[in-house]
Amino acid sequence: MKLALTAFTRRGAALARRLAQALTEEGERCELAFPRRLAGQLCPAAGYEALGEWTGEQFSQVDALVFVGACGIAVRAVAPYVRDKLTDPAVVSVDEQGRFAVPLLSGHVGGANALALRVAALAGGQAVISTATDVNGLFAVDVWAAERGMRFTQRTLAKEVSAALLEGREVGFASDFGHPCPEGLRTGETELGVWVTDKLGEGLFPRTLRLTPQSLILGLGCRRGALAPAIAAAAEEALAGLDPAAVAYAATIDLKKDEAGLLEFCAQRGWPLRTYSAGELARVEGEFTASAFVASVTGVDNVCERAAVMGGGRLIVRRIAKNGVTAAVARREIV
Repeated sequence: MKLALTAFTRRGAALARRLAQALTEEGERCELAFPRRLAGQLCPAAGYEALGEWTGEQFSQVDALVFVGACGIAVRAVAPYVRDKLTDPAVVSVDEQGRFAVPLLSGHVGGANALALRVAALAGGQAVISTATDVNGLFAVDVWAAERGMRFTQRTLAKEVSAALLEGREVGFASDFGHPCPEGLRTGETELGVWVTDKLGEGLFPRTLRLTPQSLILGLGCRRGALAPAIAAAAEEALAGLDPAAVAYAATIDLKKDEAGLLEFCAQRGWPLRTYSAGELARVEGEFTASAFVASVTGVDNVCERAAVMGGGRLIVRRIAKNGVTAAVARREIV
């Protein structure tokens, strides 16, 4: 986790430095910055002229911002940059004596509630948590999903799940990956429910909030010079009925690591590209669609299927070939 910390007084700066040191010892990456009027006395900390500009620079670069000082200063600093609860960083404000740590932004998905608890413990104070599900000790679907690296886009349904739980109404739960039913939810038929799945199509409940895990690995092979649209066409055919948001990464042989069309295709979708040597792919156990031609060119009889299962998944879509591109899909276990 990357954190940026700042303070506005000498006493606050001392607490910020203490927190940064403690959080660094816990494995976080921390950067300190203070107003230029203080920075010269607190080297090697960096100095800034305007808090708002510094906040704007950090907002898209860090996972969390910690302000040591008055809440109002922090609120005004972040206000111009607030966009989306699913992408905004966590923001925590703690007074300069460390008595109260307040999560101001992205309490659940961004982790501000959890960070406030940590900051309070390190400062010897207490966290002030105000989100309704936390106050009432109820299941928080956004926290549960974020802790497991799952995504959701149906924000209205996510709010409805929280509202239903707060009102004491039943909310269902199902998982294609064997997750136990969280406390407060129930299995069986309900009007509103949460479904952990990487599939598209009709939901399990009349109103279904889908949580999408990073469960799929897309294996690819292509002839030299293949263009991104051709790769996309093959990938879309392989992923038919599956949620592209569930793709954790694409994989191929290292001979293709600089293939422009492949790199463009992955960049367009925000998917990392992992590459493996022919020797690594050849050592993968299993039954694969062999090709003498592919073996003569790459040194291994199949690229896309073998690359897909390199991450330990199970092959669920075998090799499809389209316009000089091959694609396959593996599904890995999710906990």
